[in-house]
Amino acid sequence: MTDTLVQDFGKDPIAKRETDHYQKEYIEGFVDKWDDLIDWDARAESEGRFFIDILKARDKHKVLDVAAGTGFHSIQLLKAGFDVTSADGSAEMLAKAFENGRRRDLVLNTVHTDWRWLNKDVHGKFDAIICLGNSFTHLFDEQDRRRTLAEFYAALKWDGILIMDQRNYDAILDGDFSTKHKYYYCGDQVVAEPEHVDDGLARFRYAFPDGAEYHLNMFPIRKAYMRQLMSDVGFQKIKTYGDFQETYQENDPDFFIHVAEKLEDER
Repeated sequence: MTDTLVQDFGKDPIAKRETDHYQKEYIEGFVDKWDDLIDWDARAESEGRFFIDILKARDKHKVLDVAAGTGFHSIQLLKAGFDVTSADGSAEMLAKAFENGRRRDLVLNTVHTDWRWLNKDVHGKFDAIICLGNSFTHLFDEQDRRRTLAEFYAALKWDGILIMDQRNYDAILDGDFSTKHKYYYCGDQVVAEPEHVDDGLARFRYAFPDGAEYHLNMFPIRKAYMRQLMSDVGFQKIKTYGDFQETYQENDPDFFIHVAEKLEDER
């Protein structure tokens, strides 16, 4: 029987650089503690109405949350009146998201899917897709990244938008990482820090007050490369924010948020 409380990275953890391994990283024990890492109340305060305002300003209503995790953004958007479909590649995360919704008298429409074949499992077209929580960097292979973005593109209406975030890997790779731990992972008793970094891997350690420790292996995507990938797939008017701000010093933000459009005139 698989131990759902212990991660298995094998004998050489920094050698684990496969897209599919993330499903083994989000084990039950880690998922159960994920909300302690986020701290929903603190995160809601830190980001305010950023995503709600972007969507409402563009008159977007039908939203696909492709990295729903434990449901934070899906639930925030549902409470704000959006029509939300919540998708994730981790069944454990989706179960937790559904439970979090139920506790708030909300029923999440959840879909377990692999982004690379998103449109096989998620049907219809959406006004907007959100891919948050640094989730895109679980894709280690460039073809996986391009295919996934193409799947996102295909799932959007002609005037749809993609909102995607990522850690500031430029600062991490260049040795300028100094997280403020303020906007995304707001739990003040949890340590979330890079343990190993090279051009092909950013391995993060998550340490909790009770002594529990977990890891995530992710591909460190530079900001310019991410923007280029989005452009290559066909997205236009890509605007990048730093920690929810329009203006910022490049090494300062913990996270970048990209907002890209699938423009109507492409037809």
